[in-house]
Amino acid sequence: MPARRTPRRPAAKAPTDGRPGGGTPGADAAEPADPIEPIVSRLLAAIGEDPARAGLARTPHRVAKAYRFMTQGYAQDPAELLNGAVFREDTDEMVVVRDIEVYSLCEHHLVPFFGKAHVGYLPKGRIVGLSKIPRIVDAYARRLQVQERLTSQIARALDQVLAPRGVGVVIEAQHLCMMMRGVEKQNSRAVTSCMLGLFRSDARTRAEFLEFLR
Repeated sequence: MPARRTPRRPAAKAPTDGRPGGGTPGADAAEPADPIEPIVSRLLAAIGEDPARAGLARTPHRVAKAYRFMTQGYAQDPAELLNGAVFREDTDEMVVVRDIEVYSLCEHHLVPFFGKAHVGYLPKGRIVGLSKIPRIVDAYARRLQVQERLTSQIARALDQVLAPRGVGVVIEAQHLCMMMRGVEKQNSRAVTSCMLGLFRSDARTRAEFLEFLR
């Protein structure tokens, strides 16, 4: 008698939802590796960690995304941010935007400093949309910075685009490089200012601006 043939079962389909076992990988797996990632892996190994352990396996990817976000100011032109929102206006009264949140990275230790910026200017026929002032702060803050330079860059950008009668910028911030390491002073704040035009030359104008900040 001829031998019986065992019917073959149809092959199981591979999962396509990115779960273990094959199939289409998750969305993150399709992203090209950022050159920051291997640097972070080497850093983890250098401080005595195991970059392959479960809690750290995705850390290089997350750190790369975080640093790209925190340094996106390098890809922004502050003058372009302002030029699209400058308007002719016959006013000469002081404009002040205070308590603008600032988050930046200290270029000496690559740890954050954070606080508030206060920005004022005296128009001379031109004003800028108020929402653009915090955007200018962010464009310069989201770079490797020192607080002194950040303060000056914000003031000079406004001065260059608006040509006002004066500009004043004050930043007060706390620096984790002082709080977590070094002198370890948790309650200290650094205050920096840049005064241009009448904010520098006229004591009453400067005093009026500073009064707004109290």
